[in-house]
Amino acid sequence: MSWYSRRRGSSRDYGYGGFAPYVPVAEKRRRSEKEAAKLTKKGQTLSPVRLDSKTIARSFWGKSWCANLESYSDFSNRMPRGRSYVRNGSVLHLDIRQGEVEALVSGSSLYKILVKIKPVDKNRWSALCRAAAGSIGSLMELLQGKLSERVMGIMTHRETGLFPTPQEIELDCSCPDWADMCKHVAAVLYGVGARLDEKPELLFLLRHVDHQELVSQADSIAALTETKTGAVLPTLSAEDVGAVFGIEPEAGASAAPAPIVPVPRKARRQAVKKKLVRTVRGKKTKAKKKTKPTRRSGSGSRA
Repeated sequence: MSWYSRRRGSSRDYGYGGFAPYVPVAEKRRRSEKEAAKLTKKGQTLSPVRLDSKTIARSFWGKSWCANLESYSDFSNRMPRGRSYVRNGSVLHLDIRQGEVEALVSGSSLYKILVKIKPVDKNRWSALCRAAAGSIGSLMELLQGKLSERVMGIMTHRETGLFPTPQEIELDCSCPDWADMCKHVAAVLYGVGARLDEKPELLFLLRHVDHQELVSQADSIAALTETKTGAVLPTLSAEDVGAVFGIEPEAGASAAPAPIVPVPRKARRQAVKKKLVRTVRGKKTKAKKKTKPTRRSGSGSRA
C-alpha cells in the first residue's frame, strides 16, 4: 500500500457540508491534556511532542525532514492541516522505531496513527556513503548537521537522498476521514521533524541504516594516510639538536644521556646538511696549512 491506499469506514456527517464545527485552540489543548491524563492513569507510558514556540523544527535534520515533505505536491496541500495540531500539543504520543512511527493524536476522539517507511535502497545508501566519505569529521558533526553544503545537498536530495519519497511512505489513521493524509497524520509527520531536533539519529533508524557507516568511511580514508602504529621516528643526537636550535650543550651534559627528541624531517635535513658543510670546510682548512721554509745560514748566503 502506498500513499493513496484505500481505507475502510465512512466519513462522519457533521453537517455544514461535512465539516466538523470549529474548536478553539485552548479547548483542543484542554482535551489533549485530559486524554493524556487518562492514558497515564491506565499505566501507559507516553512520549508527547511538546513545542516551546510555533517553530516546529530548528535543527538541520528536523527542518530538512519537514521541507522534504512539503516539497511534494501530494503533501504540500495536506501538511498545513497538521501544523495547528502539533503546535497545540495534540500529538500525545510519538514513537519512532525501525521502519515505522506509531502515534496517538487527540482530536474529536483519540486516534491511532501508524506510518510505515520503506528502507533506503542499498545502492542508494552505498552511493551516499561514498559521496560523504572524507567530508564528515566525526559522529557529532553528522548528528548536529555541521556538514559542508555539498554533503548537505547530497543528503537532502529529493530522489537520491536520505529522506523518503511519497512512494516509500504508507499511512494509516483510525479516524473516519477517507483521505490518507488527514490532519492527524500530518501532525504526526510534523512531529517526526520536531523529534529529530532532540534525537537526529532516529532518522537513520527509521530508514533502516546505520549512521556510523558514514563516519567510518571517512575514518578508513584517514587511516590510509597515517603513519603505521609502532613505527620508529627518526631522531637526532644532542649535538645535532644543538645545531638545529642554536643550543650549546652544557659542560656536564656528557655525564647523563640527553633524552631523544623527535625532530621534524625538514629540520633534520638542514642539520645534517650543516654538519656535512662544517666537516668539508674543516678538511679544506687543514689542507691549506703549510709550514714556512726556514732560511739557512752559512754557506748558502751570499758574501
